[in-house]
Amino acid sequence: MDKADAKILVLDDDQGVLYTAKMILKQHFETVITEKDPLKLDFLLNQHKYDVIVLDMNFSYGLTSGQEGIKLLKKILKKDLDAHVLMNTAYGEVDIAVEAMKEGAVDFLVKPWQKEKLLATVQSIYTLSKTKKQVKELKTSQKIVVRDQQREFDDIISVSPTMKPVFDAIDKVAVTDANVLILGENGTGKELIARAIHNRSPRADENFIKVDLGAVSESLFESELFGHAKGAFTDAKEDRPGRFEMANDGTLFLDEIGNLSLAMQAKLLTAIQFKQISRVGSNKVTPLDTRLICATNMPLYDMIVENEFRQDLLYRINTVEIKLPPLRERIEDIEPIALHFLKMYGKKYRKEKMRLNETTLNKLKRYSWPGNVRELQHAIERAVIMANSHLLAPEDFLLIERPTQNVIASDNYNIEEMEKQAIQNAVRNAEGNLTKAAQALGLGRSTLYRKMSKYGL
Repeated sequence: MDKADAKILVLDDDQGVLYTAKMILKQHFETVITEKDPLKLDFLLNQHKYDVIVLDMNFSYGLTSGQEGIKLLKKILKKDLDAHVLMNTAYGEVDIAVEAMKEGAVDFLVKPWQKEKLLATVQSIYTLSKTKKQVKELKTSQKIVVRDQQREFDDIISVSPTMKPVFDAIDKVAVTDANVLILGENGTGKELIARAIHNRSPRADENFIKVDLGAVSESLFESELFGHAKGAFTDAKEDRPGRFEMANDGTLFLDEIGNLSLAMQAKLLTAIQFKQISRVGSNKVTPLDTRLICATNMPLYDMIVENEFRQDLLYRINTVEIKLPPLRERIEDIEPIALHFLKMYGKKYRKEKMRLNETTLNKLKRYSWPGNVRELQHAIERAVIMANSHLLAPEDFLLIERPTQNVIASDNYNIEEMEKQAIQNAVRNAEGNLTKAAQALGLGRSTLYRKMSKYGL
């Protein structure tokens, strides 16, 4: 008979009760801890989170009031509001046991009890504890899933031939469980590609969970991805599933994977390689059946040469690579994408009659769009908000045209602003060729990518 993966604590001043309880419960539960000294309660609570705590009502010789048990119960519930406590009381102390239940105990047993009664009661409380825990974790997962999926995402808009290889790759890879790596500049729509793969896959009815690794600090990396047990660290006030668990049977999208430190890369590699995780503060292993899609704007192959990215991790995540072209290489797409956003923001701001004239469209097509589709989206939204006419003119778009010389004069001597401007100038002068831009700036390609990510370029 398999034992339940549970921790049971029995606290009683009667050594015989402790021995009998352990003998009975150990046959059915993985961990049974017994203790005679109530002064060790704090230590025991700090060591583990218990599924069931069996607590005696009286510990001092001659006392029968049950107030010691009530006091210990309050201490337990103060430390763990979700604790499931079974009061163990002698015959004649039933009134105080009922009082204990009013204070938060789940049930009580009257000594001397039969072993079948003890086992049945503890099993019942364990089942209750497990069910409440599952419900709580489900609610936590649902909050994150709903938050992620309530964002507005439309179908990919493209008529450009440069996008045909992308669509072909989506169709081929979506029906498989192969891990996918999406490469492309900021704002090119890597998340849309990931969602398109998920929505066309056999996992479409399961969760699509996104993690922006660029926004996850190293100290919270394991907790965010693998989850944590209550008490695992100072702010861990409850059990929390990680993103891997939430995406089990579905798709996990790891955006900005190039931003991970080598230490975080090693932890991620272990989870992917063995297809299992353990929550921080827990030894329980959870098997994974997760489809992994990663994305980055960083040059991972160059970073491998510079020992900034693990080659073995790259091989795990790039079973199939999809390279997403920048908007400047999809000039045919600028007009339909602009019209799509114009319709969307016209409706949002109650300006449905907004239009783009031919001169304005030509200006949009000539611009290099270093921020890609995201920059075009923001430019359209701003123009809709600020325009005085229903016909959007070129002057409604405050776009910085390509400079005719390598340096733009500026009265701003803020170092970061000057660096940002220098990068913008170099990228535009190189017509988007980041290798040439990096050479012009005297930087390595990976350094240039990091700085572009820092400044949102």
